[in-house]
Amino acid sequence: MSVHTILLDFSMDPARLGDENGQKTVFNQLETVLKEYVPNLLLTADIKVDGGSLKILTGKKGAIVSVRLFDRGLVTVNIEYYKEDCEDPLISFKNSKLMENNVRMSLKCDKLKLLPPIKRGYKYDIYSTSSDERLLEYDIDEVLFDEQSPFQKIKIVHSKSLGNMLVLDDLQNISEADLIYTETLMQRGKENYEGKEIVILGGGDGALLYELLKEKPKYVWMLEIDEVVMKACNKYMKSICGDVLEQRKGPNYEIIVEDCMLTVKRFMQEGRKVDYIFGDLTDIPISDADCGELWEFMINILDAAFKILKTTGKFMTHGNGATSIDSLEMYEQVLMKMEPAVVFHKTKAFVPSFLEDWIFYQISFKGNDVE
Repeated sequence: MSVHTILLDFSMDPARLGDENGQKTVFNQLETVLKEYVPNLLLTADIKVDGGSLKILTGKKGAIVSVRLFDRGLVTVNIEYYKEDCEDPLISFKNSKLMENNVRMSLKCDKLKLLPPIKRGYKYDIYSTSSDERLLEYDIDEVLFDEQSPFQKIKIVHSKSLGNMLVLDDLQNISEADLIYTETLMQRGKENYEGKEIVILGGGDGALLYELLKEKPKYVWMLEIDEVVMKACNKYMKSICGDVLEQRKGPNYEIIVEDCMLTVKRFMQEGRKVDYIFGDLTDIPISDADCGELWEFMINILDAAFKILKTTGKFMTHGNGATSIDSLEMYEQVLMKMEPAVVFHKTKAFVPSFLEDWIFYQISFKGNDVE
């Protein structure tokens, strides 16, 4: 069950909406079309507002239609109704397209746009946002896991097109269709991990560890704070993590369940240096400036990681969506201020479950960066 909201808007010559009579004429024409698609539609409120007018109509099964007429030449229509899962929609997809065309023809309007129904209060959370705050809709049809850990809200849902997906704090994290994410992060085919020592900061879904172990490294330490994430992925994301989350230690890897900074500090005290460090934690923050708790956390991670990295080593991490230009530039400014100096390269890949291009960074000490 859910509330369906259909949004329609169009523009026309402002002169047609410039006064009360013009708005009434346009509304009457629009009302005639709407009555063909929303049964029992009646005007219940006619409100004059600054810059135009608002009309409220009610229809079958409690449907509400609001029509906002702006004297600057814009009309918006919101159609809202309640729908049980087993019911047919009040306005089918076919009828919605017919309604769109009829409005266009009857009112001779410009730039008309009808959006598909937004499902509000639906039993599954099918919406997320892109890195630059665009609305994304997923074809989710089942919730497999839903639990609040001490650190975050964890869900694993099923998408008809992407398979099982890990969602952390309502943000899409990784799906069974996202091997490209892991392979781009590790620069598969470009980096040689055989015989190397590697640290993964985060990585609780197990996908990176699983793929790195195929490259015959000497040893991998995965530092993950959230046991619940690993439990969920071990059960529902086997296709991306294999059996690496079954046990905490293997012949050439160890999963350490604690704040990653604690382990990094122990490595610093021991004088241990590794060949690769992967930052598989939070995305680069979206903010107006490189300050605040998340930025401070990210900068501290960078500073500490390079203290346990060999001079010939590399720090590999994901950034953010390619359209989040400001946040990526702020991150690069942080990198350019680091001491000792570092250089970076970046790679772009389209990640299916993110529905957008994503940026990945390869960072090394200046003077030791080898392509």
